[in-house]
Amino acid sequence: MNKKLKNIARTGLAAKGIIYGIIGILTFLAAFNMGGQKAGKLQVIDFLEKQTFGKILLVIIALGLLCYAFWKFTQAIRDPENIGTDKKSKAKRISYFISGIIYLGLGVFSFLDAVGSADNSGSSGKNSSFLATDVGLIVLGIVGVILIGIGIYQFTRIKEDTFEKKFSAKALSEKKRKKTIYNSAYFGLASRGVIFLILGFFAIKAAFTSNPSEIKTTAEVFSFLEDSSYGSYLLGIVAAGLIAYAIYTFMLAKYRRFN
Repeated sequence: MNKKLKNIARTGLAAKGIIYGIIGILTFLAAFNMGGQKAGKLQVIDFLEKQTFGKILLVIIALGLLCYAFWKFTQAIRDPENIGTDKKSKAKRISYFISGIIYLGLGVFSFLDAVGSADNSGSSGKNSSFLATDVGLIVLGIVGVILIGIGIYQFTRIKEDTFEKKFSAKALSEKKRKKTIYNSAYFGLASRGVIFLILGFFAIKAAFTSNPSEIKTTAEVFSFLEDSSYGSYLLGIVAAGLIAYAIYTFMLAKYRRFN
């Protein structure tokens, strides 16, 4: 794999880490009434825009997210690390492609927001006439099942992933660094798993009740957690997990081994 592609991947991973880090920090602060806000990816874009030199920050983040999208598309289509073509490998490459689409959209939105062309109305499209149709409700159900599958996959990664294949020998040779990689990965994946499971549950509920307004965004998932028993603590734990996931992603950006 050439150096240019590796640098694109590392840049993209760093941008992804920044997004998750801000989501985690803002939500953690909100959980304990220390400021902040319950945030998803779009709220992070809005947060960055309001900072000093916000437009410049958005352009930088947009470029990083586009790098990440390019890396995911490359993994899915060109398979530079020889993932393979069996059923499990194809499923993984399809997930890379979907991830590429998501981060491409987020990167484009960030860039448009920076130049003042994005729609910041905050509409989530929950009441879309399409989602209220029979076909739309079936799509919602399928999306819900996929999200739950992704959530379960996060937990299976905790059990099965050894991470040696993803990190260089240098990264794992130092005991403290290796411990940081593993602990941040496990905590981060668990938090992501919880979020995906809840998102999937509400998507399926929306399909079965024929009520698209039941769909939750990530920020609304945080509100759902906060409203449950011991909600502030539960929300704080999930938010801290996202900060841990950001740390893991930063470690990947610096120490990832490309096969």
